[in-house]
Amino acid sequence: MSGSAMPEHILRIAPAGAPRATVLVVPPLFEEANRTRRTLVLAMRALAARGFAAAMPDLPGQNESLVALESVDLGMWQNALAERAAAIDGPLLVASVRGGALIDHRIKAAGWWRLAPAGGASLLRTLLRARVSADREAGATSSLESLTETAKTAPLLLAGNRLSPAMIAQLGSAEVQPVEPLRTLALGADGIVGTPLWLRAEPGEDAAMAEAIADDIATWSTACGAT
Repeated sequence: MSGSAMPEHILRIAPAGAPRATVLVVPPLFEEANRTRRTLVLAMRALAARGFAAAMPDLPGQNESLVALESVDLGMWQNALAERAAAIDGPLLVASVRGGALIDHRIKAAGWWRLAPAGGASLLRTLLRARVSADREAGATSSLESLTETAKTAPLLLAGNRLSPAMIAQLGSAEVQPVEPLRTLALGADGIVGTPLWLRAEPGEDAAMAEAIADDIATWSTACGAT
């Protein structure tokens, strides 16, 4: 399945004048994307105030996409994101958060910036544990083992996302890939102070964290020659 056949929505925020560069924001995956979106949009606005264009594309199966999520796998997301990036003119910097760092390495960019990158196996365990807890509350019985076995042959509903066997298998073995030049930050260190919004039960926002993200990306953009 080609990403070019799936014209997904792209949220764009432009500066007042000609952009210094474009920052392609790659949010966390699955339900973590919903929890962090408001803060990432604030960061995009803060980047625009600093002279950058910012873009955050939906991927196949996300939001208003006409593609069913259960027909998508991690490789398709990687290809679709690379195609979206290739259509952007001028210097490009990639800013990924959490699981977004699992799908950003096929992009051709001047630099990468990653906040709290997460491996696929860790994300999958969190999703499976949430399903076990939800089943228990509903009076059903499941386990990590039984869900993993089911996922080998049939789509599995995890935290509101119906994921294909291919997606689950790829996620279970996916690791963040090396890219250069790269700046990697942990939340609470390197000047990015804030709350781990991806752990909250509901979407939230952290305006100070958004400003810190924009400041750090702007500085990194200059350091890696993206502007």
